[in-house]
This record gives sequence, structure tokens and C-alpha cells, in this order.
Amino acid sequence: MYTFSEISYDELESAVLAAGVNLPIEQTGAWAAYEKTIPGRSEWGALVCKQDDVPVAYVMFDDYETHGYHYLRAHHGPIWLEAPDADQERALLEDLVAYVKDRDKAVAFMRLAVDHDLDICRPCLSTIPYDATVIVDVTGGDDEILARMKPRGRRDVRKALRESPATCADETDKANESFEEYYAVMVETGERDGFTPAPLEEYQAFIRLLGPERCRVFVGRLEDGTVVNWAIDTISGTRGTRFYAASSTATMRMHVTDKLAYFELCELGRLGCTDVDMMAVGSDFSPELLGLNEFKTKFTKDPIARVAPDRDLPVKGTFYQALVLAKRAKNKLAR
Repeated sequence: MYTFSEISYDELESAVLAAGVNLPIEQTGAWAAYEKTIPGRSEWGALVCKQDDVPVAYVMFDDYETHGYHYLRAHHGPIWLEAPDADQERALLEDLVAYVKDRDKAVAFMRLAVDHDLDICRPCLSTIPYDATVIVDVTGGDDEILARMKPRGRRDVRKALRESPATCADETDKANESFEEYYAVMVETGERDGFTPAPLEEYQAFIRLLGPERCRVFVGRLEDGTVVNWAIDTISGTRGTRFYAASSTATMRMHVTDKLAYFELCELGRLGCTDVDMMAVGSDFSPELLGLNEFKTKFTKDPIARVAPDRDLPVKGTFYQALVLAKRAKNKLAR
């Protein structure tokens, strides 16, 4: 049987780092501070999960309220100190449901990272989860980073360094003062790629509340000063993550994206990162994301890394099934 105790965010971070386990940025107190700036979201708290009084996992949840109900969101959590087998993961999740039911009667379900395909979980009602990503080794300096790329990655980066008109720089301080100039490029990206960006204020809060030690903004500009692309990367421990990126349509054929991506990898290496997560590629689990693979996989010869995907874990089973039926009806009407 697993037991759960509330702990502070600092205690969670210290324990995970002391265990030598990678700490996702989304399982930090800084992330919780950012999340609660978004309407409908609030802090729920952090837990240590124990078996026989020995810690085996940690998890931080945010409370999401939408359409009149609440659910708990743990991005990349629970953080297991040792990878569980299917039976261990099932047992912990079943005990976690009982704990949440007792502590918070409002919670309809939990959305969290579950490695095994367990019948107690359901596919996410919303969002596109992923079970694969690309991790790039950024140790050894610029030349080593380039040498470890696939041949087409090296070719594209070298061509970008020769021909791209953009100049790349770390503009974290400038973006922290005002994100308006950069946001216009995100709006253009959304119009081109068919998505609606978050409000400008969310990106501004993201940069400000994570702070320069955990968040950097890398930017490509033309000679006249026009911003043509940018990326927001997070840093947690020795891992960087390419979290957000945007690019101008007019300069897509000018190799600015490859130039900036290489600049990011090199700069994150200089900032102390040992690897960078390019964040999500497609697979059989998430075929909708396969269009990302060609770009992201060329920056390393290493195979695609597997990660525990998000799944929904019902707390109120009957209510959750009603949500599933309502979603099906909505999709049917949309078709």
C-alpha cells in the first residue's frame, strides 16, 4: 500500500535533486507560481508517495477548473525515483485516487504521466499527449554539438550559418520588459499553422515568474532589427527544454530556424545544461505530431527517447464517463 503526505515545493525539489533524478520544470514551485496567474488554475499542492515509509515518488498538482468541474494536472509527474513496473504503477495510482477522493471532493479526474497502458486510465479528453521526444547532448562545446548531429542536421546548420541573414542573441532581459514585439511573430505562426496562441500576458508571466535562471529567450533578427523567429527555453537542473517557438512566414526559406536552434543548443550548453529536450515528436501513440519529427530528429544521432505520456485517471467514474459521452457528441456535431 502507498501512502501520501503533503510537502512544500522546496522539499519536493530538494528530495528529487538529492536522488539524482531529473526534475521537470513543471514540477517546481516556480511553475506553480506561473500556473496560478492563468484564469481557472490554482495551486493544489505537492505530495511525497511512500511505500513502507520509504519515498518512491513525488508529484505536484495544479487545480484546473473548466466548464464547471475541477481536475488535477501533474505535468510530467509523478516523478518516480526508480522506474515502476505496471503493477507498482497501478497500485500507486489506485491508492492516489483514494487519497484525492478523501482530501478534495471536487476533483473529477487527474491528468498525469502514466508509463504503462493501464485499464484504470483513459485517453486524455483534451490536449495531444506524447510518448516520444528528442534529447540532444549539448556537452563539449559548439563543434561537438554539431559533430553529434545527423548528416542532414550538420548540412542544414552549416548552410544556415553561411547564408542566413538573421543574427541570433539571448534577449531574455528585453523580453522580460515587454513581450509585445515577439508575440506578433507567435500570432503569425498560429495563423499559418492553425492554432490560437495563449494571451500575451501568459508568455510574459512565464518569463517573469520562472526567472532568468530557469527561462531564456533566444531571438533571431534581421539587419534592420526585425524579429523573425524566437524560442523560449526552460532550464531545470542540467536539462534545457525547447518550450515555445515562433517564426515569420516571410523568412522560412532563409534558414533562420536552423540557425537559431543551433544557437540555442550552444548557449544552453554554456549555461550549464548537459542536454536539451526538443519536446515532443510523433509516434504510433501520437501520429498527429509526426510532422515535427523531420526537424527535431536531425539534431542528434541518438534514438528518439520514450517518455510517460499523459493519461486521464478518473476519480468520479460516472461523471468522467458523462464527460466522455459529451465530448463524443460534440465531435459528432462538429463533423
